[in-house]
Amino acid sequence: MTDTGTETSERRDPATAATPPLRPAGYDPADYAASVRHAADEAGVSPLLVMTVLHNEAYKPHHPLLERLWQWWKPGASFGVANMHRAAFERVRRTHGLPGRWQDLRDDPGFAIRAAALHLKDLDGALPRRHARRYTRDELLALGYNTGERNMRAFARGVPPGPAARSYLRRYRAYRDRAADALADQNA
Repeated sequence: MTDTGTETSERRDPATAATPPLRPAGYDPADYAASVRHAADEAGVSPLLVMTVLHNEAYKPHHPLLERLWQWWKPGASFGVANMHRAAFERVRRTHGLPGRWQDLRDDPGFAIRAAALHLKDLDGALPRRHARRYTRDELLALGYNTGERNMRAFARGVPPGPAARSYLRRYRAYRDRAADALADQNA
């Protein structure tokens, strides 16, 4: 087996990674609860944080073919069920020695979730221990996932987020219960 084949088999653990949806409209983040738990445990972050980010990032259809078409039209688009941008993925890949490429995120939801969990871990390491009380640590990490580390650190110091970040935070708070239910249903 070639090195590439080995890397692929390491990324795609059938016990933790669901296959991409067959229909573009068939995406539900709850389908990936087992992958979320596994990736969050591996990264040392909250499964609820990762699942809520997935719910928040579910605004566009996650289907490999649609994402390929979207990339043709918009080369800088984000990929995978966690909508990860290339720059964020490359930092995670280098830091954690991930096999694979950014483009693999669109075809492998388990890999995309793992990369997102590791990115949230890295953001957590960059977040100061003390921060503005108006946000929980998970809210700041979600804002960092959406707006980047520098903005997250500014929000932690008390700089108010702009309209897009406020909208992301409102959706994050609204999806928290749904994400908790998805994780609870996976345990049942």
